[in-house]
Amino acid sequence: MNTVFSSAKIMLPDVIDPEKWAVIACDQFTSEPEYWEECERIIGTSPSAYDFILPEAFLGTVKETKKKESIRKAMKSIENYPTYTVEGFIALERTLPDHTVRRGIIGKVDLEHYDYSPESSSLIRPTEKTVVSRIPPRVRIRSDATVEIPHILVFARPGCRFIKKAFSLTEGKKPDYDFELMMGGGSVRGYSLSGKSSTELEKEIMTYEDENRDILYAVGDGNHSLAAAKAFYEQLKAVLGDSALNHPARYALCELVDISDDSICFEPIYRIMTGCDPDNVLRGLSSVCGADGEQKFKAITADGEFEMSFTDPRHPLTVGTLQIFIDEYIKDNPGVNCDYIHGEENLLSLARKKGNVGFLFDGIEKNDLFDQVAENGVYPRKTFSMGEAKSKRYYYEMRSIVK
Repeated sequence: MNTVFSSAKIMLPDVIDPEKWAVIACDQFTSEPEYWEECERIIGTSPSAYDFILPEAFLGTVKETKKKESIRKAMKSIENYPTYTVEGFIALERTLPDHTVRRGIIGKVDLEHYDYSPESSSLIRPTEKTVVSRIPPRVRIRSDATVEIPHILVFARPGCRFIKKAFSLTEGKKPDYDFELMMGGGSVRGYSLSGKSSTELEKEIMTYEDENRDILYAVGDGNHSLAAAKAFYEQLKAVLGDSALNHPARYALCELVDISDDSICFEPIYRIMTGCDPDNVLRGLSSVCGADGEQKFKAITADGEFEMSFTDPRHPLTVGTLQIFIDEYIKDNPGVNCDYIHGEENLLSLARKKGNVGFLFDGIEKNDLFDQVAENGVYPRKTFSMGEAKSKRYYYEMRSIVK
């Protein structure tokens, strides 16, 4: 069956200590190298997905070069790692640290139907602006890799039926893996769906894809990893021509979830300007704000909180119009910076310091995401987050990307 999201040859670790194999996404705890050092201590000499990833906390440090070399060695000796292959899907049940449960499916997406450019009209759509400069280093890592170990999470439209179908097919089955995740990440349970079960599920996926021909899937987490997979595949096409269409790198392994799943929670990522003259910032805002604009937000400084609203919005979302103002202000005022803050309490604490201005605004509704992206294109960078760092995907499942 020719579907955009389909079954895959999924490699699973066959290890005694799966909790030592699974590690969290490399782009988490970037300011806490001690988190990753504790992971190293827990793993010890046990086989682990950690052998194949470079934590971003190590970028620009003496550990980066050493870790890159160890990754290359691990990739070249992948056959020495104990694994087995499931041809089909994995129905994944992740219990998060707050005890909510996320249910998804592990399979592969067709990169022929993904485009990360801002003007994308592809069936798999990015949701936030891709920082193109972040792609080449990731492509270099992928070009040396023999397997992919993804932390990519992709959304299906609200109420899609095939994820429920997948879990109905697990009834009476014993999970392939079921264990606690290290460092407080909750737990994970995975059921392989192959043979007849895989075929039944793909029929349900085909029905969903036939019913939704504008945007089928939207990237939730791991957009730059998926963009790197796409860029690498396009490089292969330039060299191999049409034969690249049959190359394993045409696809990328990911977890697919229903965006309306109760465990998926969108939280706004607030903005703070630092190293600035707050009064000057407020004067600049006053020139484009009034009392009756629809895009309302709150500016916070050491002197108080100020209710404001844009009278002539330059973007469909408040965060977008605000980001345009911030970017232009920083361009005209060297030395001023913008940071992205998770949590209202953190924002308020930082905003009340001298030389800072913080901004509070309403977040987006997750079930509006598909329609808003279809109408307005990708969201501004850092528009929303999905829960705390420990809730992110852990590396566990793998797929070969070489012939």
